Amino acid sequence: MKMPVLKMAALFFTVTFAVFAIVAKADDPYRFLTWNVTYSIIYPLGVPQQGILINGQFPGPEIYCVTNDNLIINVYNSLDEPFLISWNGVQNRRNSYVDGVYGTTCPIPPGQNYTYILQVKDQIGSFYYYPSLAFHKAAGGFGGIRILSRPLIPVPFPEPAGDYTFLIGDWYKSNHTDLKAILDGGHKLPFPDGVLINGRGPNGASLTFEQGKTYRLRISNVGLHNSLNFRIQGHKMKLVEVEGTHTLQSTYSSIDVHAGQSCSVLVTADQPPQDYYIVVNTRFTDPVLTTTGVLHYSNSNSPVSGPIPGGPTIQIDWSLNQARSIRTNLTASGPRPNPQGSYHYGMINTTRTIRLANSAGQVNGKQRYAVNSVSFVPADTPLKLADFFNIGGVYHVNSISSSPTGGGIYLDTSVLQADYRAFVEIVFENNEDIVQSWHLNGYAFFVVGMDGGQWTPASRDQYNLRDAVSRSTTQVYPSSWTAIYFALDNVGMWNLRSEFWARQYLGQQLYLRVYTGSDSLRDEYPIPKNAILCGRAIGRHTRPL
Repeated sequence: MKMPVLKMAALFFTVTFAVFAIVAKADDPYRFLTWNVTYSIIYPLGVPQQGILINGQFPGPEIYCVTNDNLIINVYNSLDEPFLISWNGVQNRRNSYVDGVYGTTCPIPPGQNYTYILQVKDQIGSFYYYPSLAFHKAAGGFGGIRILSRPLIPVPFPEPAGDYTFLIGDWYKSNHTDLKAILDGGHKLPFPDGVLINGRGPNGASLTFEQGKTYRLRISNVGLHNSLNFRIQGHKMKLVEVEGTHTLQSTYSSIDVHAGQSCSVLVTADQPPQDYYIVVNTRFTDPVLTTTGVLHYSNSNSPVSGPIPGGPTIQIDWSLNQARSIRTNLTASGPRPNPQGSYHYGMINTTRTIRLANSAGQVNGKQRYAVNSVSFVPADTPLKLADFFNIGGVYHVNSISSSPTGGGIYLDTSVLQADYRAFVEIVFENNEDIVQSWHLNGYAFFVVGMDGGQWTPASRDQYNLRDAVSRSTTQVYPSSWTAIYFALDNVGMWNLRSEFWARQYLGQQLYLRVYTGSDSLRDEYPIPKNAILCGRAIGRHTRPL
């Protein structure tokens, strides 16, 4: 990067800091990051392909922060096409303008930069960031986000000897541009070519443990499609956190991590000193793709040996029972000193039920995916900007039904209206024969129930209304349903989507418009002064903060 550009960036940081201090507490620390996004040739599966790197790294640099930190991330787009980064699980309280998806944020043009201003308000846990435009996620550009508890807030387990991030995911040898062309041509993607651990193929990733010590592993499934199973040869894993919620500390020999999900486990080096396989494989697929890494004991002289340890097979019941066993640790503190269980979600009456059913089919001879029969098409202007500038005709409120229609798939820019401070039940209904994975930007929700068959009001009798886990991504098994509860306490335009990237790209997503007529900063921050404007918003003027 040329020196004049860096000087301009420093000046911009100074101005941004002063402006943002109006709406953020002065005693919450600031962390300044500068990222340069570039193309480079990478070899994750042994063949050359075009990758997306951040500061020369694949995967990108990890974000380390503490509850309530303000993140000032200046992103330079050195690609030859527009680019956006979104923050999977980071809730962007009252500020969907910087959510980093096209429904809320204009892309960063080639050769230009944009500074994201985020606050990890009242959050802890393991998350990740990713590129949200085009099919960039298939080329990289993702990295881990680690939000630590403040020093005075107790964590419900002893401090581990080390803390490691594992970004796992299925992968293609083809360039992301070729994969995008397949989808644009109206076809389904082929089966992936392999699975990566931290951007590396078989035996490419490794870590070292000292005998007798316990370590924390943060695992995120950043892949494009498949549920994955994670395990370590000869070792048990104690689950302690999922996407910002401390869990009951159940022990597993392996754990399923579905597309878009993140979790933390504790692993103790309590086995004989040698090297062991770290294994990740696809779930519910034929064939099964498997990759390995190496866990090395510091006092070991023996390499990995023997067959790769097997994991669960294709059965759904095993995974469903494991998912039901994941519960909130009600005695643990969250990002604040009060116990996590002090919010009695099970004693609040829901004010609305939304039922969402996914489907697949053809529209005009091309492959599409839908929610309640609507296959999402992006508008010519980000929806949030259309709201702010009162630009008509960009989208229509409630352009998608709040329950399945049973009709054929059609195209629209689907936006579902919801009232601020309502307490909502969403039921995801999956009538297809694959596992689905759903993510809601800007929110964490309580996963109150999941089961096979058709959901009915009587299904509520089996809901967990006491210690259901709170997270931002949930799976729905084949011919099954999953129900969630959450409070609409975050005003904005929020993306609700499939975490199967080809499906969201071809329409399996919508936007939840959480609306209030209030102009108070307590409810929503105004549009950032540095917002990029595009589409019909070009030439408009943002108001100062």
